[in-house]
Amino acid sequence: MLTLSQIKEKSSRRLTNLHPIVRSAATALIERCYKLNISILITQGLRTIAEQDALYAQGRTKPGAIVTNARGGYSYHNFGLAVDFALLLPNGSSVSWDMRRDDNNNQIADWQEVVKEAKALGFEWGGDWTSFKDYPHFQMAFGLMLTQLRAGAKPSTSAVESAYKVINRKEEEELKGDIFAVVKVNGVKVADGVLEKGITYVPVRIIAEALGAQVGYDSATRTVEITSTH
Repeated sequence: MLTLSQIKEKSSRRLTNLHPIVRSAATALIERCYKLNISILITQGLRTIAEQDALYAQGRTKPGAIVTNARGGYSYHNFGLAVDFALLLPNGSSVSWDMRRDDNNNQIADWQEVVKEAKALGFEWGGDWTSFKDYPHFQMAFGLMLTQLRAGAKPSTSAVESAYKVINRKEEEELKGDIFAVVKVNGVKVADGVLEKGITYVPVRIIAEALGAQVGYDSATRTVEITSTH
């Protein structure tokens, strides 16, 4: 069985160029699913305009089945605000898009458990769309339309703060204490830390990922590993 660090490493390349908040949410999704004995692989992160156009051509001017209705610039993938996932099978090398699998044997389809965790983190699920359902797809729009993104708009500071708050809510609920300190990274609030005897306690993942680093945890050795992406 793969460790959490090994599972996260398999997705790391596709997380690198995402918007930092989306990268944090996707990383948290991998971690939360791991706690449910579900391993997932991020199969797609940032997709360039050229890559999007090539994908759009599939099933139209090129062989294959149609997999997207979005041309280049018309997908949140093109702006680092979306990810696709698949279930990572027990052999650690194969993936599945079978939405009925129940490898953790809890009588709930693993796919639906992943979707539930993703929504709790603030992701929108493509499976909820009415026209073209995209079941492996999660995105964060931050209230921005694609026309705005194509014109150069970026998620606002307040929208990013709100997203961090949603992502960190579960971890913050586990913190004990009565005195809190606001923790900001580059002027953006990322968490409420607990003050105890002059020391501020805050989950290491929150700070590290806000600074662009990746965090892994090996439960077997109880080791936290921080890897800088710069």
